[in-house]
Amino acid sequence: CSSLVSSCFFFIPTASTNPKAALKSKIVAEFRPQSLIDELLLYKRSEDQIELKEKQLSTMRVDVCSTETLKCLKGK
Repeated sequence: CSSLVSSCFFFIPTASTNPKAALKSKIVAEFRPQSLIDELLLYKRSEDQIELKEKQLSTMRVDVCSTETLKCLKGK
């Protein structure tokens, strides 16, 4: 440390002096994990449905050039 005592101390910004820290603090305080969990579960179900339909289509031998066949599949 130098002869000045104040130069040995570091200024640590608080939420009231730092707008970014205040915003982060607000975000953490308002965070509701259940809504995130619900969104993730919805996304997972959607992904599972896509995977199931892809498996179903891969097991079917479909002529993808046939517009009539594609119209039939679109309804399923």
